[in-house]
Amino acid sequence: MSRSQLRATLILQVRAGQLTAEQAAQQLGISRQRYYTWEKRALKAMLSAVEDQPKGRPKGKSDPEKQTLLDRVKELEAQVQLFQEKERLRQKLKEIRTEPDRKKNST
Repeated sequence: MSRSQLRATLILQVRAGQLTAEQAAQQLGISRQRYYTWEKRALKAMLSAVEDQPKGRPKGKSDPEKQTLLDRVKELEAQVQLFQEKERLRQKLKEIRTEPDRKKNST
């Protein structure tokens, strides 16, 4: 049993009336005052752990790596759009340049 598990077990035994705070403190090798500090902290953490939580994933907590990848995707999509626009303009220029040749051949 780890030290934290021992502490938790002793705190629960004290709260259940199986031990006194003095006995628990002696087993842990600490003062009774220190025991009460740990007990208060443990009970506060337990209350926090069993509080109702909003459903779904927590909002606002973002994975930095995911955000970096999303930013990179946006950047690459912008580049793709730019290249597509350039290609469209090249095609238009090519059509314009070949138009005079078509006119010459048709006359």
